[in-house]
Amino acid sequence: MQPGAPLAEILRPHTLDDFIGQQHLAGTNCAFRKMIDEGKVYSMIFWGPPGVGKTTLALIIAKSTGRPFYTLSAINSGVKEVREVIEKARLDLSQPILFIDEIHRFSKSQQDSLLGAVEKGIVILIGATTENPSFEVISPLLSRCHVYILKPLEEDDLLAIIENARKILETNLETKITIKEYEALLRISGGDARKLLNAIELVCSALINKVDEIVIENQNVLTIIQQNLAMYDKNGEMHYDVISAFIKSLRGSDPNGAVYWLARMINAGEDLLFIARRMLILASEDIGNANPNALLLANNCFDAVNKIGYPESRIILAQTAVYLANSAKSNASYMAIEDALAAVEKFGDLPVPLHLRNAPTKLMKNIGYGKEYQYAHSFDGNFVNMEFLPEKISGTKFYNPGRNPREIETRELLKKHWQDKYGY
Repeated sequence: MQPGAPLAEILRPHTLDDFIGQQHLAGTNCAFRKMIDEGKVYSMIFWGPPGVGKTTLALIIAKSTGRPFYTLSAINSGVKEVREVIEKARLDLSQPILFIDEIHRFSKSQQDSLLGAVEKGIVILIGATTENPSFEVISPLLSRCHVYILKPLEEDDLLAIIENARKILETNLETKITIKEYEALLRISGGDARKLLNAIELVCSALINKVDEIVIENQNVLTIIQQNLAMYDKNGEMHYDVISAFIKSLRGSDPNGAVYWLARMINAGEDLLFIARRMLILASEDIGNANPNALLLANNCFDAVNKIGYPESRIILAQTAVYLANSAKSNASYMAIEDALAAVEKFGDLPVPLHLRNAPTKLMKNIGYGKEYQYAHSFDGNFVNMEFLPEKISGTKFYNPGRNPREIETRELLKKHWQDKYGY
């Protein structure tokens, strides 16, 4: 290891036996591990949050199978760089691995340039992404890749990484290191091993010349990280913190906070479609039927940003963010589907009441399918008081309208229709 190498690089494992976390993939009896151990490697995409081992797994696969390893970053590589790597790989009969970090940032044309080489087996593609590949990877390429989901690291995984880091730092710094409290390190990491190791390294570097023994406690961790935030976040690791602040500002109806965090993301070079997509989710999750136009505007924003691009799209993003922040809020629809899914999980597939069943054949009609169903449009107000839930959960209220003008009106209508049945 080169002197001065980052701690995250020093501690990067080289075999699956040393790999921490992702036991659903790296565990002894898992299909993924057996595939690697047998040298059978196919094009794949690792989808998961930052710092959970996507790059490390790709390197381990290359080393375990003895294949050449080419790497490209979607941030600073274009079609030209992709073609250059493919031409090199074409001359190598051992089917090299081409690892593309942040593959979700590749444009359609850049992804198209990979397709032929993947189809012909010139390279084995391993892509890493923090975004849902169903949205970010073109269908022809996605259909030729296995998608593996990587999870945030568990607390036990992070504690194991901390202990490995402590031993290495004690040797390198030639001083005793005691970790009295772990909570601040774990909270700062957010399940990201790289953030965790950067934090430990930064804290130890700040304390090494001030004390004979380094004692890590919550307070000195928080103080040192706060004082050196720019250095700690030099690789843009505040991505998730800033988008979280943006979404919470929108949900909290503060257009000033929303626009500020939006500006921070734009200035940092955040993927504008990622921002637009998050606003689209919020428009349904946090506004919903309190203002249905919010979803329409957010959807149009996503389409417009996709068509126009930067810098003009910043104006569209700002307009939408301000509108969403100023809108009435309701999570009633979101909670309704969550509660309904919980009911399905709890009660299983309850039988559909006979009067609601489809009756396309005479036999079905004879045994009662569709019998006593009443057509709502045949009644005054296009409503008829009829049972629409399985008997076991009759009267269960999943949708509880919010306290905003539009949904208050909805509540009154439901109360008029259903009287005391659902408690509206």
